Amino acid sequence: MENTKAVLKVKNLCKSTILKNVSFSMGPGEMTAVMGPSGSGKSTLLYQVSGMDQADGGEVWIGQTQITKLSEEEKAAFRLRHIGFVFQQMNMLSNLNILDNILLPAGQRKNREKAEVYGRELMKKLSISGLEDRKISQVSGGQLQRACICRSLINHPELILADEPTGALNQKAAAEVMDTFVALNREGATILMVTHDRLVASKCQRVLYLVDGEIRGQLNLGKLEPGTEKDREERLGQWLTALAW
Repeated sequence: MENTKAVLKVKNLCKSTILKNVSFSMGPGEMTAVMGPSGSGKSTLLYQVSGMDQADGGEVWIGQTQITKLSEEEKAAFRLRHIGFVFQQMNMLSNLNILDNILLPAGQRKNREKAEVYGRELMKKLSISGLEDRKISQVSGGQLQRACICRSLINHPELILADEPTGALNQKAAAEVMDTFVALNREGATILMVTHDRLVASKCQRVLYLVDGEIRGQLNLGKLEPGTEKDREERLGQWLTALAW
């Protein structure tokens, strides 16, 4: 591995005709967006990075672990402890309340009490305290997605993967959820996010543009600073237009 400090390193990743020699890396505390037209391989890339789908070639490293060399059982155990997931479809269990859904990845270990304390701390941090005992049908879409973010953080992951996390939300809820990601990133979270939303992507430090399974360009926007949102979105829009978005 060339960069031992990288949280994520993808090298010559291939998957059938979907991904073709994709290479990039992410350092600690980086938030990167992946954009591109439908069918370009964005979601497939996340599944490859997580090891939920087997690559045909190339390497994926998370920290010092090469995911592509692990068995399916080893990948599942690694994902549980080192990767957090946030998806467009929130996939929470309807028979559990919000807090129990958040605690689900923590399992039934002896430190369940400690996990519950941390789960409640996360809910407070993401401004959804008081919803612990509610069913998933009793909260708004934005609140539910923030609960999903809490769930993704419960095992203190090294990397958060988000697949269109605002895609099923209205504009207000999407803004609240993205503000949460920005706040987490400022605290040091490393986040790889697939999105079709320019406003969402403009809040990331870097944007990768994927077409036909290949990275055709990348834009470095730097850390988000207050008052720069409009300029960042305009800069991203001009860049995407030049790439025939």
